[in-house]
Amino acid sequence: QVQLIESGGGLVQAGGSLRLSCTASGRTFSSLNVGWFRQAPGKEREFVASISRNGANRYYGNSVLGRFTISRGNGKNTVYLQMNGLKPDDTAIYYCAASTSYWTLGQNDEDYWGQGTQVTVSS
Repeated sequence: QVQLIESGGGLVQAGGSLRLSCTASGRTFSSLNVGWFRQAPGKEREFVASISRNGANRYYGNSVLGRFTISRGNGKNTVYLQMNGLKPDDTAIYYCAASTSYWTLGQNDEDYWGQGTQVTVSS
């Protein structure tokens, strides 16, 4: 079993930056692919970014490409999402997910999810 805990959310002005962290316990992250998703009020959950278990592959949603960067911590049990150039449209609850599958991350019943962290970007 894996427990995921997100942190780093908060209120920031447009153009600002935040770094989200996803920390795992119960199983090492190095054996799992990890991704970030977000959901704004009244909208469907949206894919943000993913990183493969060895860090070699990274994939971003079109709306964050060039502004957000996903990375793995040196200790291997934390994954970060560096968010630069934030816009009001980035306001959402951000969730971390982990999966043994990279290309269907977040779509499998057996995937692991955190509780989410709120990001609010003011104009």
